[in-house]
Amino acid sequence: MTTEQSPVLEFPAWLYGTTAAILRKATVEGRWWAREYLKTGAFPQPRQMRQVPLGEVLVMHSGAEFDLGRTRWWMHMFLSVFSSLDECVPKEERQRMEEAFESFCLSTPWGALYHAVSPPPLRSAERMANRFASLLRFWDVLQGPRYAFWSFEQKYTLDELLEDTYGKTLKAWCPGGPASVREHLALAVERMARATRQECEEAVLRMIPVLVEANTEFKHREVLSDPDFLRERLSALPLERFEDFSSAIKYGLSGQLYAWDRELGRH
Repeated sequence: MTTEQSPVLEFPAWLYGTTAAILRKATVEGRWWAREYLKTGAFPQPRQMRQVPLGEVLVMHSGAEFDLGRTRWWMHMFLSVFSSLDECVPKEERQRMEEAFESFCLSTPWGALYHAVSPPPLRSAERMANRFASLLRFWDVLQGPRYAFWSFEQKYTLDELLEDTYGKTLKAWCPGGPASVREHLALAVERMARATRQECEEAVLRMIPVLVEANTEFKHREVLSDPDFLRERLSALPLERFEDFSSAIKYGLSGQLYAWDRELGRH
């Protein structure tokens, strides 16, 4: 199912309010979606939508939480709906449900935005390409709001938000790519969608030095910057583990670096 873009940007109304109110509403909404899915095998549009005015601030990350009792768009709290979905759907049906829910979300501007900026596992190159492609379909309509990520005081445009969160990843996939964030993202989507494991490993190898340099907590920085060590470790990973970060985004990939760092400490 594909939702036609509206010139007016609307998001689920329950994402607007205080954080306490949104937590309560997320539980209710998640249970309602679960019941509808179990009855029909599909997810309906939210029961109530709310217009997002031009210049409205969307809080995209807990780092931008400020004055939690204030009524705002707390977009990062969309995460709360997943636990209600899992609670209400039988265990054997959850994987199929999760895939159907993501497909439904990616047909909407709010779902595409959330899954691109706060991607749940797995974060493979193929899956992230699909998420980024969905975001690109809604790029124009998502130009209207402003986005708070690391702090509430800093209000990003969509281009600035994507440059901050994925600029290094885009360079890892497309070194010397277009200056435009939108064009760079579109080129990366093309490459990620059809990438072989070897091509994914090369993108990951270009991304790792950026993460090691930025993180002073690693105790074995020299080894984690050694291309031979990294190639050997990457090639030894089972496919399922590698797929969690084959997109070369920092989510997942940072976790693997921490795991190698701890392992080196034990030896």
